[in-house]
Amino acid sequence: MIPFEYYVYLSLLLFCIGLVGVMLRRNLIILLVSLEIMMNALIVLFSAISRYSNDTTGYVVVFFLIALAAAEAGVGLSLVVLLYRSLKKIYTEDINYYRG
Repeated sequence: MIPFEYYVYLSLLLFCIGLVGVMLRRNLIILLVSLEIMMNALIVLFSAISRYSNDTTGYVVVFFLIALAAAEAGVGLSLVVLLYRSLKKIYTEDINYYRG
């Protein structure tokens, strides 16, 4: 059986990779992928907590996180497609063009 600490370390590593991607990248697609990595880190952590505490509450949270990640991917990618159609670029500084 894998110790609980390994799941926590894996989750922390995934979250840090996602956070670095969000902070350093300008491309919107990479930004969305980094957010997905951060959500996957939370899914790993909640699954491990639920498994080691013998409670199903964590699995319910995981189910909602997966649904949230799917919705975020759909809406985010559609916004990226719309921005690309109008600007022919998908960098974050190009979004300032649309500020009102």
